[in-house]
Amino acid sequence: MPMNAALQGIADGGQATHAHTGAWVAGVLRQRISAGQLAPGTKLSEQALSEALGVSRNTLREAFTVLAGESVVQRIPNRGVFVAAPGADDVREIYRVRRMIEPAAVLWGEVRAEDLEALDSIIDRARAALAAGSVQGMADANQELHEALVALSGSASLQELMERVLAEMRLVFHAMATTPDFHSHYVERNAALVAQLREGRREEAAAELRRYLDGAERELLVHIGAIP
Repeated sequence: MPMNAALQGIADGGQATHAHTGAWVAGVLRQRISAGQLAPGTKLSEQALSEALGVSRNTLREAFTVLAGESVVQRIPNRGVFVAAPGADDVREIYRVRRMIEPAAVLWGEVRAEDLEALDSIIDRARAALAAGSVQGMADANQELHEALVALSGSASLQELMERVLAEMRLVFHAMATTPDFHSHYVERNAALVAQLREGRREEAAAELRRYLDGAERELLVHIGAIP
């Protein structure tokens, strides 16, 4: 999505009623990156963003510092701030975190009827995207599902961590935009995970999720040339 369109989306989202802080701005930008609205390599214009968000450039720079610490943006001297393009080390770190928190949420989180309904709805959207050949739709549904799995933990801190991880994951997914099979063969694996949760087979679901994450990490590393 072009920078101007993404900024319009930020403006359309409404400005916060509380004081605009660097953390709030970082959250807004992180959400836009996680939603795929700011692609790797996009230059983040201080002037355009400060006007769209109604914040000072100092506040915006605070947000950039937060996001740079999360490897979501990159500061390049004399050029500016850009949405990052994760490399092999970033991919490995993303999956270290995911292997720790996602299976744990599946194994020990609270699974209510409404949670299962929400997961089923995500699977329906993923299948519809698969049928339509929509890589973007499959990627969106995949992000939503893994966010929902971590939400089973009931922990706001883990959900905040997952939001940061998913923002980085979205940047990784851009590298797979021309490889639809990367997303398509996870649609039914996600459906199988939800079925295991519905049947109360928590340990099987958690073990399968770890294998799933191991496989996804390897696929990504092969695709970017980090391993043969």
